[in-house]
Amino acid sequence: MKTNVTILSAGAILVLLVLAMFAGCTGTAPGENETPGATVTTPAAGAGVLKIATTTSLENTGLLAELERVYEGKTGMDLQFIAQGTGQALDTARRGDVDLVLVHAPALEEEFVDEGYGINPRCIAYNFFIIVGPESDPAGIKGMDPVEAFKTIYIAGTNNTPGVAFVSRGDNSGTHVQERTLWGEAGYDYEKEILDAGAWYVDAGKGMGDTLILADEKNAYTLTDEGTYLSFKDRLALVPVIEEGTELMNRYTAIAVSPEKHPDTNAKGAADFINWLISDEGKELVGDFGTAEFGKPLFIPLYPPECTGPPFNCICAEPVPA
Repeated sequence: MKTNVTILSAGAILVLLVLAMFAGCTGTAPGENETPGATVTTPAAGAGVLKIATTTSLENTGLLAELERVYEGKTGMDLQFIAQGTGQALDTARRGDVDLVLVHAPALEEEFVDEGYGINPRCIAYNFFIIVGPESDPAGIKGMDPVEAFKTIYIAGTNNTPGVAFVSRGDNSGTHVQERTLWGEAGYDYEKEILDAGAWYVDAGKGMGDTLILADEKNAYTLTDEGTYLSFKDRLALVPVIEEGTELMNRYTAIAVSPEKHPDTNAKGAADFINWLISDEGKELVGDFGTAEFGKPLFIPLYPPECTGPPFNCICAEPVPA
């Protein structure tokens, strides 16, 4: 009996080997039995992983998801986003944890490049910050320029004017940096006069979407990028109160992480992605985003020569060397 089992086992193995040989022989050779005119998809030369630290405003609007969908489908590159405030995103890049940043705080960006951590900055697009608040406008800022509005909010808040409150992101994001700039231009020392100004000033320490929701709950003013506000508008009672002023321009920039600081960075992947963002295809995608849903683009792509002069003063079309 033992001998018969052994023979049967050996026979079964032989049959399996023969079947495997036939399976290998019947595979379709390259170019055989393909549908005429069909597109054969092959992995792109730059396929791999590209890690990007970016802002919550880009995530909250849904633009990151659209960039990911289109670029991954086009190249096979796996885009991995980490959405933080701009200050946090730049610190993540300083540690070498990402290959690229997409941020919106020119002063912090310049510092990042000057330190040698960032290379090849390219401005992509812009929109505007707006001041939103209760429709009743308890501080009476409607019609003012942004700096005058901040000064008026401060006076009303510190005088305990009923209904006046301001919610800050408080997270060293691009929006928070712009808020601090506006307080400074209004004549106030942020650290000494704003942070401890009283209960009317709320330091949220949150991303843009969460800050808008908190401001809405408190019926308070806040500074936000217009794109995130439009994305959250249906959930909010807050309305735009101040929408004009050169102080409210909000520029977004892509910066690659320096391989001299971090040799393991995906420098080629970063260069390829930046070059796609500043290409006509990339700019058209950014410029069209939001139009169907909101009746206007959430971001306005930058083209030369506009980008090279005030208030942008940046490079928006020169290709990045791969």
